Amino acid sequence: MNLVIDIGNTKVKVAVFELDTIITAVVCEEINLVKELKRISNQYAFKRSIVSSVKDINEEYLEELQKLPFLITLNTDTPLPFKNLYATPSTLGNDRIALAAASVCIHPFKNTLVIDAGTCITYDFINAKNEYLGGAISPGIAMRYKSLHQYTGNLPLLSKNEEFNIIGTSTKSSIHSGIINGISCEIKGVIAQYKQDFGDLTIVLTGGDTKFLSKQLKNSIFAHQNFLLRGLNKILTFNNQ
Repeated sequence: MNLVIDIGNTKVKVAVFELDTIITAVVCEEINLVKELKRISNQYAFKRSIVSSVKDINEEYLEELQKLPFLITLNTDTPLPFKNLYATPSTLGNDRIALAAASVCIHPFKNTLVIDAGTCITYDFINAKNEYLGGAISPGIAMRYKSLHQYTGNLPLLSKNEEFNIIGTSTKSSIHSGIINGISCEIKGVIAQYKQDFGDLTIVLTGGDTKFLSKQLKNSIFAHQNFLLRGLNKILTFNNQ
């Protein structure tokens, strides 16, 4: 069994894998990470573990993590199951590394665009040679709502809303239209550009806003809620072969 830990900007995901199958998975606040690790450690006899974080790991959590068996802390020096052609590999986020690993595991030797809709919206492209080329980083849904509120004097702070009209007839409906329609058009436009440049394209949508955005998009998209976790499991397995 493998233990996989993903420390994101807002949440922590922990999963136990038996080969490629998720046995259990939990999402928790970072403050509850130690408690969840102790609970899972008592319940499952995993032999290997990996942790990925998009920020510096708290010393308290780091002390607990170091007790885990055969721990790999993902960084840019970790051996990977794909060729990294990013121009500045030392600046590539762990989350994007894990997404690329999941891509070559689940969709090997295919031109694949992975769209991770979380705090940020990231676009990551892996070609049919299992080479990671790069992508793009864009503000996520919540970040766009917050920025309109924080950088203006009178616009209210709203939350995402599935029901919106293209023509906003009030300030609130105009904000919803601008953000949700704007993100939908952005994603569709990026997909169209990649299809034009690379032809046959596999599209994966993942991240916290997967369910919400999949309803807005009409493309043939594979929705994978735990895609990043599968990528971390792939990296852990790759380093134990």
